[in-house]
Amino acid sequence: MPAAVRPADPIPGHFMRSSRPATLLGFGAVGLWGLLALFTTASGQVPPFQLTAMTFAIGGVIGLAVVALRPGGLGLLAQPPLVWFHGVAGLFGYHALYFTALRFAPPAEANLINYTWPLLIVVFSAFLPGHGLKPHHLVGAALGLAGTALIIAGRGGLGSGFEAGHLIGYAAACACALVWTSYSVTARLLPDVPTEAVAGFCLATAVLAGLCHVAFEPTVWPANAHEWLAILALGLGPVGAAFYLWDRGMKRGDIQVLGAASYAAPVLSTLALVAFGFSQPSLALAGAVVLIVLGSLIASRDMLRKAA
Repeated sequence: MPAAVRPADPIPGHFMRSSRPATLLGFGAVGLWGLLALFTTASGQVPPFQLTAMTFAIGGVIGLAVVALRPGGLGLLAQPPLVWFHGVAGLFGYHALYFTALRFAPPAEANLINYTWPLLIVVFSAFLPGHGLKPHHLVGAALGLAGTALIIAGRGGLGSGFEAGHLIGYAAACACALVWTSYSVTARLLPDVPTEAVAGFCLATAVLAGLCHVAFEPTVWPANAHEWLAILALGLGPVGAAFYLWDRGMKRGDIQVLGAASYAAPVLSTLALVAFGFSQPSLALAGAVVLIVLGSLIASRDMLRKAA
C-alpha cells in the first residue's frame, strides 16, 4: 500500500524546482489534445456523454493494466477521499460543464471562454509556494489567448457579442475554465499522489459520464470500423495518455510555461483538421500560429535560458 499523502513543508523542494523532463511530458499532453478535434470529428454521431464514457473507459482500463505491472500494483489507487474528489471533479466536472456550455451557448463563444484556462493557470500558479508571476508569463499567455480568438473569429464563429439569453452557457463555460484551472494548479499541492492514480479517476469519470448518457442522450453506436478506430485513438491519446502526461507536468514541470504553451492545442487541432481535409487553411490560422508560438517562447524565456 502506498504511503498516505503527507502534509507538505512550507516551501518544499517540489515547489522550488521544476523538472524540464516533466515540462516536456506536459507538452506531450498539449500535443495529444491537438488531435482531439480530428478524432472526435472522425468518430461520427456518437453523443457527447456516450463518447466521453467510451473513451475514458479505454484510457482508464489501459492505465489500470499498466498500473497492475508497476511496483505497488493496484494499491497505488488507494488514495484518500480528498484525492479522489480532486481527480474525479477535475476530469468529469470539466467535461460535464463543457457539454453544458456548448448546449446553452454558441460553440464559438463557449470555446473562447473555455480557453481562458491556460491564462488562468499562469495567473493562479503565482499563488503556489515558491512561485511568482513575471510580466513575460502574462504577455505570453495573453498572446496565446489572442491567437485562440483569432482562430475562432477566422472560422466565422464569433457573433456580434455575448447575448444575455445564453447566460447559462456562458456561466458553464466560465465554470469549465475555473474547474480545469483549479484541477491543474492544485495538482502541485499533491506531489506524493502517484500519476498512476489517474487511471482510477478516468474509470470513475467513465461511469459518471455513462450515467449522464443514460439520463440525457439516445445511444448511437459508431457506424463503421473507421469510427471505432477514431474512438479507440481518442481513448489512447487525447482522452487517455494526455491526462497522465498532464498530471506529471503539473506536479513536476514548469506550470507557467505549460499554461502558456497550452494555447497550442487549438492551433494543432485546426492544423490537423486542415491536413485531413476537414477544414480549410486561412490567414487567420497563420496569424494564430504566429501569436501562439511567439507567446509560448516569451513565456518560456526562463526555461530557454537555463537550457542554453
